[in-house]
Amino acid sequence: MAQGVLGTIRIKRAIERVPGGMMVVPLLVGAVVATLFPGTPKLFGSFTGALFTGALPILAVFYVCMGASIDFRATPYIVKKGGTLLLVKVLVAMALGIVFGRFLGEAPVTAGFFAGLSTLAVVAAMNDTNGGLYMALMGQYGRPRDVGAYTVMCLESGPFLTMVTLGVAGLSAFPWQTMVGSILPLLVGMLLGNLDREMREFLGRAAPVMIPFFAFALGTGLDFTKIWQAGLLGIGLGVAVVVVTGIPLFIADRLTGGTGVAGVAASSTAGNAAAVPALIAAANPAYADAAGPATVLVAATVVVTAILTPLATAWAARMFGEPAEGRAETDSTLPPAARPGTGIAGRA
Repeated sequence: MAQGVLGTIRIKRAIERVPGGMMVVPLLVGAVVATLFPGTPKLFGSFTGALFTGALPILAVFYVCMGASIDFRATPYIVKKGGTLLLVKVLVAMALGIVFGRFLGEAPVTAGFFAGLSTLAVVAAMNDTNGGLYMALMGQYGRPRDVGAYTVMCLESGPFLTMVTLGVAGLSAFPWQTMVGSILPLLVGMLLGNLDREMREFLGRAAPVMIPFFAFALGTGLDFTKIWQAGLLGIGLGVAVVVVTGIPLFIADRLTGGTGVAGVAASSTAGNAAAVPALIAAANPAYADAAGPATVLVAATVVVTAILTPLATAWAARMFGEPAEGRAETDSTLPPAARPGTGIAGRA
């Protein structure tokens, strides 16, 4: 009887009601534990202590699993659509990185309303698209092959493009070994997934499972009091992501034969983008001061864009989208990871 009652507690469903919940909720829980009980890792040690400081190893495994879901045999349309959206988003982030880099350098703003804002925070928020959200929106408002475009766009995952962007902006550079190391797990996953379809399915299913664990580990490195300070600034950064990336993405999608809806659907921030500042700081200590506030701001941006991007996409679909019958295509030709409800669709 007790087992039946316990089995009805909808923990997962409750977490998923929060936009980007599988990333944001564990992040906040980790921050609460670290703020109220800072001695927990030393008190328990062993596996418990390791979880508090183990974000990087978990992320390494996550990127292997993510890479396995990328299919080299994507159709030309998928490559064209996904490549266009990927290129535009990265170029927007690079342009902003150059502008903010000239004024802020590597350090964050230290006082006033913009305290905590940094070039790192802006670039990390702009660079990475929420794949689960994009694929869900395209499943509703787009065509199956539009969903499949994310198999190319998920090359945004990880700190590699952020390192490239910061380097282009003229800020502290990264050794080539560090840059290769940041993308190597993704490439290894891609190789495994394309050599063996069963490995793709096996590893692809594991990627969403990793998200709450590395999110918790990241949260334990944050000061909870600073999360409240990110409030309005985090909202502002989230709005900026939707507007500043959404408009160029909409135009690019239209110019390449789309309706523009896919471009708007890509104007969000991925949940695992909150991990990028810590990865960047681990690779280059020049960003150590910016990493903590940037993590908080990017986490806030994840929530804001998860709310605003669907609203903007629905509006774009009403104004510029095609009728439902025009979207009725079979998705049997798409790689498994690109089909709604499978593979990388779980990335939030």
